[in-house]
Amino acid sequence: MVDALSDLFSLIDVRSARCTRFEAGGSWSFSFPAKPALKFVAVLRGECWIMLPGESPQQLAAGDTFLLAEAPSYVLASDPQQRPEDGLSAFDWEHSDVARHGKVETVLVAGAFVFEALHARLLLDSLPSFTLIPAQDPTSAVLRSLLALLDREMRAEQMGAAMVTERLAEILLVQVLRGHVARQDGSAAGWIGAAADPRIGKALNLVHDDIAHGWRVDELARAVGMSRSAFAAEFKTRTGSPPLDYLLRWRMQVARDALRKGGTVAAIAAKIGYASESAFSTAFKRVYGSAPKRYWSEDVGRS
Repeated sequence: MVDALSDLFSLIDVRSARCTRFEAGGSWSFSFPAKPALKFVAVLRGECWIMLPGESPQQLAAGDTFLLAEAPSYVLASDPQQRPEDGLSAFDWEHSDVARHGKVETVLVAGAFVFEALHARLLLDSLPSFTLIPAQDPTSAVLRSLLALLDREMRAEQMGAAMVTERLAEILLVQVLRGHVARQDGSAAGWIGAAADPRIGKALNLVHDDIAHGWRVDELARAVGMSRSAFAAEFKTRTGSPPLDYLLRWRMQVARDALRKGGTVAAIAAKIGYASESAFSTAFKRVYGSAPKRYWSEDVGRS
């Protein structure tokens, strides 16, 4: 079965863009700009401080991992009172994935992810701008193992290292998301929390595994062992949408992606469960405000 998170990752094409290693000692402070991306940073050794806009400085220790969603600007430092330097211009990032400052006392590994922004809101809206998984969290045991492998691959420069680091970074991202959900009340974790819930997550998986099926609310409710009314209420609370509205909007996201890749209206309609082009076009217009062909031509024109 296709699970909902994997399906979303596939649609938005989440992939690791780059992994870097930062080694520092003595007194230091470096600022990094905001980026429209997901980014993780893990402290492998030593300790440091992170400063985020509008937030109090927070100390980080070995084993701590954090995720930045739509990464805001931030500062990493040995002392939060020290004036930061520009972390991009201070090092030769263009030619090296490793930055060094002074004696090696603190070591961090970071990774950035890029994705198809057209469909990414479902993921990004589920995340705070800063998510910390502390060293003592149960998830950190798995993260430490992954980070050790990632760090070894980055330093070894062996055959296939780039591919291995990319895959490890992607797995690490999923583990951080799992850790985030485990630390939240399920309803507070948004769509990601819903995907992890035993009952609502199962319903999401059913929908994502077969979006062409004519799902009914009572059918999904029975499949997850809930009454129709309780299921509908819980689904809306956790995902923000009633079940059939969610199905409609997910179908249209899949359709929009297929249009972007050159699919025909007839083929897309059949793939996502519509018996005719006209029925699909009506549904598409309901969500996006214009018919499929016109919408995509206008979108291409805007880009």
